[in-house]
Amino acid sequence: MITKVLVTGANGFVGSHVLQALQQFGDVQVIAACRDKTKLPADFRGEVRAGDLRDAEYREALVKEVDVLCHAAAWSSLWGHADESRALFLQPGLALIQAAREAGVRRFVNTSTTSAAAPEHSADPNSRGIPRKLWPHLCNVIEIEDALREQANPRFQVVNLRLGIFAGQRYALGVLPILMPRLKTHLVPWVGGGRTGMPIIDGRDIGRAFALAAVADGLADYEGFNIVGPEVPTVRQVITFLHDEFGLPLPHFGVPFAIAYPFAWLMEKLDPLVPWEPLVTRSIVHLMEEVNADNSKAARMLGYHPAHDWRSAIRAQVQEMQVRQTRPMSMVKPIA
Repeated sequence: MITKVLVTGANGFVGSHVLQALQQFGDVQVIAACRDKTKLPADFRGEVRAGDLRDAEYREALVKEVDVLCHAAAWSSLWGHADESRALFLQPGLALIQAAREAGVRRFVNTSTTSAAAPEHSADPNSRGIPRKLWPHLCNVIEIEDALREQANPRFQVVNLRLGIFAGQRYALGVLPILMPRLKTHLVPWVGGGRTGMPIIDGRDIGRAFALAAVADGLADYEGFNIVGPEVPTVRQVITFLHDEFGLPLPHFGVPFAIAYPFAWLMEKLDPLVPWEPLVTRSIVHLMEEVNADNSKAARMLGYHPAHDWRSAIRAQVQEMQVRQTRPMSMVKPIA
């Protein structure tokens, strides 16, 4: 029996890798939802449904005759911009969930983050997210999680994937492209000694996790999974690798989390007075908190076994950055 799987955000980092992973399954018919079909991976040969998720008529047509929806569409911001996050991410996302339920979609696979419940409860992927006013977009990610949790039932299964920190080819907004130019300023400190984990995951492993979640049997009405790479390095290991491999400066001093948060708050407050984005934001500090995430549950229930080392993912991303990124990446995703 053929399963029809729709992938939203198919032009993006997560969505494009999900498309490629799903194409390896012979009993899956893949449908790509995107704004611009010319930006899809060159090897994609499935159906394309192009449009804007903010358009109600498009959403209604998009979810027709779909068995599984992999929701990889995301507008994102690493700080502030609450109104844009609500209008461009939260509201279309909630409306898509409603449209999918009404159309009879059987399973909704959602993109979330290992930081949603950090640091207190993130080791448990089924735990509720903890809203942080310091990061409006994270609050909206958690609101999507909560809406899916409340609406899950035997006819509308939900699989919530809390993903680690993205790296690899076709990167979009991410921590590494934000961190690397800031290291060059010699003003970025070790936070908490750099001892916390940095759960970097290659896009190819993300795609594999989504594909497995789309077709897995025996799942509960609502099931959450942490999805990270084969090894979780510490922040110190990652930055030392960037130093050794690419010559980026090591931090010259360290601060505890208790100081890092108010310092980042000050940087955000200074933003209207300076022509550049904040050196550091509270969201970046939050991403440095320990998540204690591992793949044990995903391995047991999905058969997920990541194959791509964090070092190779960083190398691939930096190689691409040298071609694509001619100036420091913005901390806010463009609307287009």
